[in-house]
Amino acid sequence: MPLPPELYYLSNFRTALAWVGERYADLLTTDEQLFLRDFAAIDWPAQALLVRMIMRRGVHFRRSKLVYAEIGDTEAAAAVLLARGWICDRAPLEASEVAALLRKDEMLAQLPLTDRRSTQKKSDLDAQLQSLGLPAKPFSDWCPALEDSLYTLQVGEFCDRLRLMFFGNLAQDWSEFVLADLGIYRYEPIEIGPESRGFRCRQDVDDYLQLYRWRERFEAGEPAETILHAQLAFSSDNPHLLSRHARLQFQIAQQLERQGRLDEALALYQGCAHGEARWRQVRVLEQLGRPAEALEQAQRFSSQPHSDEESQRLERALQRLQRKLGVALTGRRQASAECRFELTLARPEQGSVEFAVRDHLHDNAAPVHYVENTLLCSLFGLLCWEAIFAPLPGAFFHPFHSGPADLYRDDFHARRQHLFEDCLALLDREEHGERIRQRYHEKFGIQSPFVFWEGLDEPLLEQALLCIPARHLRACFERLLRDLKANRAGMPDLIQFYPAERRYRMIEVKGPGDRLQDNQKRWLAFAAEHGMPVEVCYVSWDET
Repeated sequence: MPLPPELYYLSNFRTALAWVGERYADLLTTDEQLFLRDFAAIDWPAQALLVRMIMRRGVHFRRSKLVYAEIGDTEAAAAVLLARGWICDRAPLEASEVAALLRKDEMLAQLPLTDRRSTQKKSDLDAQLQSLGLPAKPFSDWCPALEDSLYTLQVGEFCDRLRLMFFGNLAQDWSEFVLADLGIYRYEPIEIGPESRGFRCRQDVDDYLQLYRWRERFEAGEPAETILHAQLAFSSDNPHLLSRHARLQFQIAQQLERQGRLDEALALYQGCAHGEARWRQVRVLEQLGRPAEALEQAQRFSSQPHSDEESQRLERALQRLQRKLGVALTGRRQASAECRFELTLARPEQGSVEFAVRDHLHDNAAPVHYVENTLLCSLFGLLCWEAIFAPLPGAFFHPFHSGPADLYRDDFHARRQHLFEDCLALLDREEHGERIRQRYHEKFGIQSPFVFWEGLDEPLLEQALLCIPARHLRACFERLLRDLKANRAGMPDLIQFYPAERRYRMIEVKGPGDRLQDNQKRWLAFAAEHGMPVEVCYVSWDET
């Protein structure tokens, strides 16, 4: 029997539990299977109260704050949850926990404070309470005269594990359902079979949670060495988990390097599969005063670079090390000449330097748009929509994916190579415009990792299709596919169209004192190689 609309959150939670029960039955423990069965068996008011508590922050909830019109008698609903052991009303609280649950006037009236002056800040009362060194005890023992009680969620961590199985990550939460219900987020409908899931075995789930806990401890400022040795023993055959582990290793190594613990950092970089770990090895060897080893590593890595970014960094290191060691300079590429022009503009009262240049250059016959990385990425996303959202195993495993789960894995393109080739072949036949327009109208507003709907209106789309040659689009899209994460950034800020002549130019804007970034230099070199019209505009302010 369907629930009324105001219980949308309970409907959504039931859907998620059914999804997990159907697809992960073989991964669930006995306790998890019992929870799914018992949750379905209790009355809906108790179900609704539990879901409300799960979706709120923290684990402690005062009865007086649990007021929901659609549930009604929350005390009766709580009694059902207490009987199941899913919540508790006698959980011991530390002094800081009870202080966080009380208002200032309640602290003065209920707690054993020695100084009860009302002029004190609540933080002062909290500090005073903690200084007493009182043992942890239930809320009712802290505040025996307060006409209220406290419920503590006992299944929060357990439900987080179910949420992880459903979404495949802990970054998404139950609000995804609400945003989709309200039409705020729309997702591409994907045919998801029972075999499509984010975790193949129970160990994958446990490993994800272990990595998540290590990352939480590291980001909370825990010393690197307390995490370092534990994570060195981590192993998995799951590519996604290995990628997460490599990122954590790299961040720990970076912290060691910043702390001057260079030998430890080097050892960690050498065993790390993160994409930036190789050139960091070269830098650390330099810092350790071992330039010959650094040069040897740089030469070995540069013979087969993993990305354009790595190639650029290694080339610089080679030049630097060869000069330091007095070795003949080799392998230096000729930098492409920068096509530049200068403007002196009145300093705008508000807005960025990019907008000031856009407004200055704009003409009805030659419109200028601020696009940065959005336009070319959007055209790529529309043309290659079918390839990006292909329902391959492990790519989609719940209804709320804004893009495939393996988007930034090394094998993303290889797994879909024939699909991307079919999409890019439309450019060769000059049939891309029809496909892009069709997808624009069919998919407008649907979440995509590449299409920026808010910055892509029809006039801009039509001008781009009219003025940008198909061969330039193909070159840009092929470059994107070489490294989707790195190469989607660094594109010029502005684009100017000349519709009457069916041509365009892109413009990178640099304000006073601003310099080209590495990814922008790589983009400019690429554009020059393919004959794409790109200019750099250097702006100075007219202070008169």
